Amino acid sequence: MARSKVHTYEFLVREAHLDTFGHVNNAEYLRLFEEARWEIITAGGYGMREIKERGVGPVLLEVNVKFKKELRLRQRVFIETELEEQNAKIYKIFQKMKNAETGDICAEAEYTAGIFDTAKRKLIDIPDTWRRAVGMHTP
Repeated sequence: MARSKVHTYEFLVREAHLDTFGHVNNAEYLRLFEEARWEIITAGGYGMREIKERGVGPVLLEVNVKFKKELRLRQRVFIETELEEQNAKIYKIFQKMKNAETGDICAEAEYTAGIFDTAKRKLIDIPDTWRRAVGMHTP
């Protein structure tokens, strides 16, 4: 199975991320994980413009998130993301959100994803251009 390198995305917990308990809201974890994924594909040359031009891009099929430790205001955090090809059409995404100071894992997410063709309205085989963009080694 082809596996990507580990990508790292750093951010600072801001006021807008918090809920009434003073820690990061559960929905914000998903948004921040998504932000990290967009950084990977955009930096790899397969951002929103390419997706719209090609009519082909990533689609999430399943997500499982585990919240382990709270994140609070002004904490420095980093997200590690790794992708693994499962078969010709499906790949997994593994993300860990860590406290940058302690290295503690605060949340983990595992996704099942594929590449969606907007004209055909179905999943297609993972293109080599996508594998290169996310740093996934070809089999």
